[in-house]
Amino acid sequence: MNWARLARGLSAAERALAPGGRLVVVSFHSLEDRMVKQFITARADAQGRGSRYAPDLPPERAPSFLLERKRSTAPSDEETEANPRARSASLRWAIRTDATAWDELEPPALAPRAEAEWAKLN
Repeated sequence: MNWARLARGLSAAERALAPGGRLVVVSFHSLEDRMVKQFITARADAQGRGSRYAPDLPPERAPSFLLERKRSTAPSDEETEANPRARSASLRWAIRTDATAWDELEPPALAPRAEAEWAKLN
C-alpha cells in the first residue's frame, strides 16, 4: 500500500464532499486504519484534551467532519464465517460539515517506513 495515496485520497475526499456527504473508508491493515482514524478525529476536533481539569480551548479551525461514532465497525461473525478475509476489515465514517476543507496534509505519527512515504508528499 502506498500510504501517500491514502493520505491524498482522504484529503481529496474532504475537498470533494458536499456538506452532509459521508466519507466512508474500509481499511484492511492496521496502519491504514490508524491513518484514517487520525485523519477523521483531527478534522472532527474529536482528539483528547489532555487533562480534564484544564480549560477547553477553542478549536484552531472549524471541524470539517462530524463523527457519529468514534470506534470502527468490525464485520459480524456471520460475515467472517462466509468470507474469512473480512476478519481484518475495519469500517469508519464521518459526515462532512459546511466548514472549509483544511488546506494542508498533516502527517500522523507513523512507523519509519510510512514516514518516507509522507516525505514524498512535500
